[in-house]
Amino acid sequence: MTARTLPAARPWYVSALLAVLAVALLLGGVWLYARLQSPYPYYGTVYTPPQPAARFQGTDGQGRAYAFTPTGHTTALFFGFTHCPDVCPLTLGYLEKAREQLTPEQQRQFQVVFVSLDPARDTPDKIGPYVRYFGTATGVRVPEPALAQLARSYGVSYVKAPLPGQPGEYQINHTSATYLIDAQGQRRLIWDYTQLSDINRVVQDIQQVMQ
Repeated sequence: MTARTLPAARPWYVSALLAVLAVALLLGGVWLYARLQSPYPYYGTVYTPPQPAARFQGTDGQGRAYAFTPTGHTTALFFGFTHCPDVCPLTLGYLEKAREQLTPEQQRQFQVVFVSLDPARDTPDKIGPYVRYFGTATGVRVPEPALAQLARSYGVSYVKAPLPGQPGEYQINHTSATYLIDAQGQRRLIWDYTQLSDINRVVQDIQQVMQ
């Protein structure tokens, strides 16, 4: 009877390596499945569920009657004032840079709307040149008390703050959020102005909402 030769025992480190690879493949599969099942990880703060965007009327930067209809376009809506020293120009500048990174077709479907929180000073002849300096935004003046009602509907607060040592001069302290509204007229997310400098992630949010 011929004796059978047993196969050489597998080195322990080979078995350990195969075990590690098996665990890595398993974890990788779990991560990929979870990634495919999870929603897009938005950069902005998401409305859950989405909230209807309020309509409003006013006067645009060319002195024409303006009516905001939230459906039909994806809209970045921002409330500010033309004498704003920092937040407002930064916001409008960043939103224009984001718009420029969209495809031509997406640009036709996207709009930026700037609503003044200082209707006493922000007449159409002030708003028009102001928004044109930063790009293609539409500037809108809404008179009081309609402005206060509109601001409340979006959760925007604003208050007139006198400037020390400058009698009669003031600024507007206000909520610095930008509201992204989809083409169905739903508020989908909010960006704080400090987030807007990350243009690529803002663009990704816009494109995802457009889908």
